[in-house]
Order: sequence, then C-alpha cells, then structure tokens
Amino acid sequence: MRSNSTLLKADDGGGGGGGGGASPSLLPLPPPAAPGCRLGAAAVMAKPGRRPSEAELPIGSVEALDDASSLHRAAERGRAATDKYGEPLLRYDAAAERRLRFKIDLCIIPTVSILYLFCFIDRANLGNAKIAGLDKDLGLKGYDYNSVISVFYISYILFEIPCNILCKWMGPGWFLPLTAVLFGLTSLGTAFVRSLPQAMGVRFLLGVFEAGMMPGIAYYLSRWYRRAELAFRLSLYIVMAPLAGAFGGLLASAILSLEHFGGLRTWRMIFAIEGIITVGLGLVSLLTLTDRPATARWLTAREKDLAIARVKSERIGATALLDKIDRTKLLRGILCPVTLGTSFIFLLNNVTVQGLAFFAPTIVKTIYADETLVKQQLYTVPPYAVGAFFTLLFPLLSWRTDRRQIFIILSTPLVIVGYCMFLGSHNPSVRYAAAFLVASSTFTMGPLTNAQVSANVVSDTARSAAIGTNIMMGNIGGLISGWSFLPWDAPDYRIGNGLNLATASTILIVSILIMCWLHRDNERRRRHDADTQLQGLTPDQIEDLDWKHPAFQWKT
Repeated sequence: MRSNSTLLKADDGGGGGGGGGASPSLLPLPPPAAPGCRLGAAAVMAKPGRRPSEAELPIGSVEALDDASSLHRAAERGRAATDKYGEPLLRYDAAAERRLRFKIDLCIIPTVSILYLFCFIDRANLGNAKIAGLDKDLGLKGYDYNSVISVFYISYILFEIPCNILCKWMGPGWFLPLTAVLFGLTSLGTAFVRSLPQAMGVRFLLGVFEAGMMPGIAYYLSRWYRRAELAFRLSLYIVMAPLAGAFGGLLASAILSLEHFGGLRTWRMIFAIEGIITVGLGLVSLLTLTDRPATARWLTAREKDLAIARVKSERIGATALLDKIDRTKLLRGILCPVTLGTSFIFLLNNVTVQGLAFFAPTIVKTIYADETLVKQQLYTVPPYAVGAFFTLLFPLLSWRTDRRQIFIILSTPLVIVGYCMFLGSHNPSVRYAAAFLVASSTFTMGPLTNAQVSANVVSDTARSAAIGTNIMMGNIGGLISGWSFLPWDAPDYRIGNGLNLATASTILIVSILIMCWLHRDNERRRRHDADTQLQGLTPDQIEDLDWKHPAFQWKT
C-alpha cells in the first residue's frame, strides 16, 4: 500500500517540518491520471506514515506540511502556488473552500449586485422617461433622442479602460461606492434639464461615472473567485441588467402614479427618485466593501490565506495575487487573442442588449398602442424576467462544467429565432413572444465573456486590462444600438431588427471559430518543451510572459 506526498516549491529552498493529521484546508494532490502527464506538484511514493528522504525530493522543492504554515507559504507574496507547467502545488479541501466561498458570496455579491442594478436603471430609465413625455417636454425632434443615447456611450467608451486602471490603483472598496454616488447625483441632475444640450451634458457625465462600474465589479470579483466560479458570480450582478428592465419598469410605473415629488412631475420624478436611492446605496456600500482578501475584517487569518492561495493556484508563474501596474502586463491583457475575439463578440451582443434597454418600451408601445401608459410599462417586465432566469442558468452550468466558450455559442440561436419572428410577422402576440426569445439569452453574454477573458490571462493587471477592453468594446455596440431603431423605421423597425439578426448570426460563427482555434493552439503548445523555452529567464521575466508562457493552456 503506497500514498503520495505533495510538494511545495520554496523560493528559499528551505525544508518543511512535521506531519500530523490532514489539514482542514489542504489535501495531498492525487497522482497523475495517465503516464506521461506533466504534474508539477511532484508526487513521491512512500509507505504510510513515512516522510520521503532528501534524495526522493526534487531539487528546489519541499514537502507540503499538514499545517497552516504550508497554506500561508502558498499565499505569501513572492511564492508561486503552481509549478512551471501551471499545475497547482496544493489541493484544497472542498468543504473548507465551500465554506469560504459561501462567506464571500454573502459579504460581497449582494452589495455589488444592488449597485449594478441602479447603475443600469439610471442608464436605461431614459427609455421609461421617453414614453412618459421627455421627448415632448425637451422638444426632441428627428434623431435628437438617438443623439442623447449616443453621447452617453462616447464618454462610457473613452473612460472604460482608464476607470478600471483607476479602480485597481484606488482599490475597489473605495472606487465602486464613490462611482455609485457620482452617477446617482448625475441621474438626480437629469430631473432638472430643460433643453437638448443640457440633456446631452448630463448624459455625457453619466457615461464618465458609470464607465468603471461593470468592469470594476468584474475585476473586483476576479480577486476572490476561481476561474470556474467566476462566471456564475458575475451573473449574480449582471442579472441585474434584465432585472433593471423588469424592476425599472415597475418602479417607473409606481413613480408615475404619484402626482408630484417636490416640485417635479411625470418623467422628472423618475430621475430624481432613482438618483436619490442610488446615492444612498453608494454611501452605505462604503462601509460594506473591502478591497481584497488580505484586508477583509470578516475573514480569519487562515481564511485569508486560503482565499489568496486558491486563486494563485490557477495563475501560472504568478507569485502574488495583486501586482504592480506596468505597461507589459497591461498590453498582455489588451492584446490577448481571447480578449480581442471575445470583445468583438461582446460588441455585437451589446447592439442587442443596449437596444433592448433603450427601445423595449418603445417597441412594446407599438405592439400595444391602445393600452394605458402604465400598462405599456408593465408589458416590458415579463421578457426581462425570463432573461434574468437564463442569465443565471447558463453561468451556473458554466461553473459546474468549468466551460465558457460552449455556452457563448449556445446563447445565440434563440436570439436569431426571435429576430426572425420580429422580421417575419406583424402579429402583436408573435412579436411580443419574440421579445421573450431575444431577452432569454442575450444577457448571458455579459458574465460569460467577462469570465472568459478573465480566465485566459494570468496577472491581476492583465485581468484588469482584459475586462476593461471587453466592456469597452461592448459599449461600442451600445453606441451602434442608439442608431439602430430610427423614428422613421417605426413601427416595424426592420433596420434595427435586421441589424440584430445579423449581429447574432455573426456571434454564432465567430464563437465557433474561436472555440476551434483554442483547441488547436492548445495542441500546438502541448507539443513544445516548456523547459527549453524557459531556460535563462528570471522569475520576473517568466511572470511577465502571462498567456505567452509556453506551458499556458487556453481555458475553454
């Protein structure tokens, strides 16, 4: 009878001490599944209870201890938690990880989800305000409404990557709440605009302040969660986008039932009340968010080590959970092939998502033109509710399978069918059913694409840049969407629906091509000898390789 002993690489080459019972958070790694499998955490065969001799230990490695010191060493800055092939040096007890993950879920996810809910409401409430008379009160004509939408995306796109770098520099615990306060105040200011230039000015500011929220939260969560866990956690806040459509419609209906709010009436009340709520939530979140595991007051010292070590164990060559910002790492994130390809998909997808947010009330109004204003607002709710369900379902399946690309592919067919129905029928019931199909899976791309770009870079800085790039590209799609539903194309909106059919079809083709390329390039990488290519490189140079590391494998 033989057992395995897991080895932990030590920078100082020092030895490890004593044995004892199994640690609650560390377990020995299993042996390789097949002969020839490269397993960096070397397994040494030994009789039960016997420590391997010095001769049995690989050079530069020490035996992992069955106590807290080995976990602390794996989490310690300057030490790698993987071998040179990207294999984790320690395996963590599933029960300990599950308890930690649940604790993180409870302390972080509710706050960031509510912040993003009102971020999206404060952006998309323009659609609710339009059918409540905003365009008439401001004297909007022709393409003026489209211009108001577009100016938001100009600032949103320009500030996307800079804001995410600022988020890393300031720390998400400060950046995200302050951002929420600022865009809440901007939404409140929208209630007092009297002309088109004023409306465009506050929308430009709204884009500046909202630019960092979505990528900032995605980057923030990547500090806490493993690759497989991330997509579902991203979905828990991105689901707020379809819920904002549902909840925003309900909230707008409730607000419009009031006679006045102070001296404000009709659509002005929507911006004022929702802006005040957002400011309050931002101030509260200053007290509840913490930057990173190491500074979390609600984690024990051992939980902090486990939180850091388990995330590091998926980052080949990384010696720290958080690194300093530098140009090389930023470019690794921006120019990663997966980042560029996935960002293009998210751009195409956002033509649909943002178009749905801004024009769903208008589309519903053309379908149910004889209904009251409040009923028209309420008709926008059910499609978004279905969208929320699928936004959680696909990332949940992604978590269980540790796959993202296949679910990006599967998210597209229902959208294609929905837009075919929009284009092929004038029946109100058929067109309303089409809205359900479109909303059902178009929102799933948010968590899936951000999780995919996050999974395919290594360093914290590269991850920040990759997520910022993905969302920046996505919002170029939002800019396009502002011109996809034109007034003279009503009520069928054949140009807008045709454009969305084309983007969904392109997403399907591009995502399949990316999947094929990932598998092919992984095969190519496996045929090369990593040892030879890494010869002569310093640890810092190896860490800077990121996804160019010869042993790195693309995550599908």
